[in-house]
Amino acid sequence: MSVTEKLTSEIARNTFEKKVLSAIPHLHPYVKHRIYIAETTGILPKNMFSSNGIIDESIILLYDNDFDVDAEPLAVKLELFKIVDNYMNLLFKNEAYHKETISTDALLKKELSKLSEDYTVDGDFDFILNTELNDISYHQNDNETLQLYSDKETSILTAFEVEDLSTKQSPKVFDKLYNWLPFNVSNIMDLYIFGKLDFESIAKIKKIEQKRVEAIFDKVKRTFRRHIE
Repeated sequence: MSVTEKLTSEIARNTFEKKVLSAIPHLHPYVKHRIYIAETTGILPKNMFSSNGIIDESIILLYDNDFDVDAEPLAVKLELFKIVDNYMNLLFKNEAYHKETISTDALLKKELSKLSEDYTVDGDFDFILNTELNDISYHQNDNETLQLYSDKETSILTAFEVEDLSTKQSPKVFDKLYNWLPFNVSNIMDLYIFGKLDFESIAKIKKIEQKRVEAIFDKVKRTFRRHIE
């Protein structure tokens, strides 16, 4: 039975709606950032998708799903993050043809195909994480310079515990991070940095063990710091 079908009284509808509305402010920074990265790396055409539109579609899916309407606000928030994450992953797969080169496009589609898996094979992330960020095999777009807004840079630096990155050095470092980091790995990083989710919540959303999420974050963090030294 769908959420809509379960909410038979006005009180129940209002109570559940408040839980949904309380989650939206947490979703927007994450969705906006993922759209921006996808646009800049050529996966999505610019200005075609908005965070409002994606979140609205995800809320509709939530109401169409079989979900516990009495769940705590945190559970509702995590369910919405899961729906949003799946929605965007499918969107990115479908829009991958906007990439400019055949070789890069094929690589990206291969990367994105992993997003639909349950991540039960340890080698998936081990292979990715053992690849240096400057490995050309993961270079998503040589000709596109990615420029993050200062508040986004600050969020990433805070998460990676970096305090002494110079203004001149900053653009080059972030260009490398998001143009060369595999998309499914940056997805996990952004859930933590911009979605403000802890490792346990991310593990639930991605259906992987928490220790693997922690290992991924630690590996990217150390690799990032090594590239700015």
